[in-house]
Amino acid sequence: MKNPTIAEQSLDWLLASATDAMLIIDGDGAILLANPALERLFGYDPGTLQGQPVEVLIPQRYRHGHGALRADYARHPRPRAMGAGAELHGAHRDGREFPVEVSLSPLRSDGAQTMVMATIHDISARKAAERALQESEARMRAVFETAVDAIITIDERGILERLNPAAERMFGYTEAEVAGRNISMLMPSPHRKLHDGYLAHYLATGEKRIIGKGREVRGLRRDGSVFPMDLAVAEMTLNGRRMFTGLVRDITERRQAEEKTLQLLQEVSSANEELTNFAYVVSHDLKAPLRGIGSLADWLATDYADKFNDEGKEHMRLLINRVHRMGALIDGILQYSRVGRVREAAGAVDLNRLLADVVDLQAPPAGLRVTVQPGLPTVVGEPTRLQQVFQNLLSNAVKYIGRTDGEIHIGCADDGAFWRFSVADNGPGIEPRHFERIFQLFQTLAPRDRVESTGVGLALVKKIVEMYRGRVWVESAPGAGATFLFTWPKAAGRSHQAQGASTA
Repeated sequence: MKNPTIAEQSLDWLLASATDAMLIIDGDGAILLANPALERLFGYDPGTLQGQPVEVLIPQRYRHGHGALRADYARHPRPRAMGAGAELHGAHRDGREFPVEVSLSPLRSDGAQTMVMATIHDISARKAAERALQESEARMRAVFETAVDAIITIDERGILERLNPAAERMFGYTEAEVAGRNISMLMPSPHRKLHDGYLAHYLATGEKRIIGKGREVRGLRRDGSVFPMDLAVAEMTLNGRRMFTGLVRDITERRQAEEKTLQLLQEVSSANEELTNFAYVVSHDLKAPLRGIGSLADWLATDYADKFNDEGKEHMRLLINRVHRMGALIDGILQYSRVGRVREAAGAVDLNRLLADVVDLQAPPAGLRVTVQPGLPTVVGEPTRLQQVFQNLLSNAVKYIGRTDGEIHIGCADDGAFWRFSVADNGPGIEPRHFERIFQLFQTLAPRDRVESTGVGLALVKKIVEMYRGRVWVESAPGAGATFLFTWPKAAGRSHQAQGASTA
């Protein structure tokens, strides 16, 4: 037999060198020996636990029942884990609690006294990981249950395992009804026959056609109806099993909207074609006889001037003016119809040079002063369209200024991503109630017998500016003049609608 002193020393060495927290208690629950690892775990100084009841290491709320547990173990001592099916907690010296696992082993001394050696593990980190996992699973479960899109899970053989509520509503089956059946039951022909072959091909070769890419396919509902859907598939491995999760979105409404949009585009294309034909008819079939009427009126007014009295001469003047107005109206309609339909190559336009040409072509009457802000920017656009914008705004100001000392100023200001241009006059001004109306086609404020106007100019300006993603408006008050403003993008590019229309 070994010398008891050597055995005791060996036990001391074993406990002292162990990394696990260990202690030995006697039959009365007093601590005989606590190793350094246990003292560190519970926050005690070396040697201070010896002789204290083991209950000092247990939270206060559990201490009253611990004596009965010790007595029960003393009657049936055996190596075992403590607290099976229950959570155990240790009490740190500072009062905080932490979860532990305890293993018990009986020891016998020479006097046949039963002692118990306990090994204690702090499982705080494991409990935290378990809680984090549970929270993660709860979040995933919440996503799975509440997702708007359908989520379907299958194994590598294509066997259905999970359907979320959205998938049940989409396909008309409950999860229990489809579990264990092949995913192909949710596919119409010919996709149904091809699916198993595709899956087997992927498993054999790794060639992906849907997995990780997504595509548009068709689904089959329980009632036999077929619908278009977007499908994205992800692959994962769970416990050594290859699984596939499909995210499905019913795109029936999107398809219907696209079909409606296509139909509308076809109708717009047809309308554009009709507009083109109308413009051709106006250009050739109306202007030709109108020119004849104008020529005849001029001939009558010249050759028969001595035959007309004052009233007759006034009638002839009105006839000639209205023929000219009709010609201008036809030209305005043609210009309006071409905007967005007839495309001119866009390029850099020096507005200093363009405005000089516009003012020169306008030839403002004597006494009317037109000034242009120096140092205007160079912008990107169709030169003809920009000329039409400034020409119509300047012409509008000249027509309605109504005074011999009139002043018109063309200016520019930085407006972030846009340039803001203005054409201001000191004319009679415009009442606010007319601000929207004047930009509508064929709308004029003054009687046409007093001011020759087709009512197309401002509508044409609005259409061109909005085609380039800008906006146009007027600021005015009666008697305070009027300022017409519009914005033009600094970056090149017309609106998507305009680009599409320009190719019609």
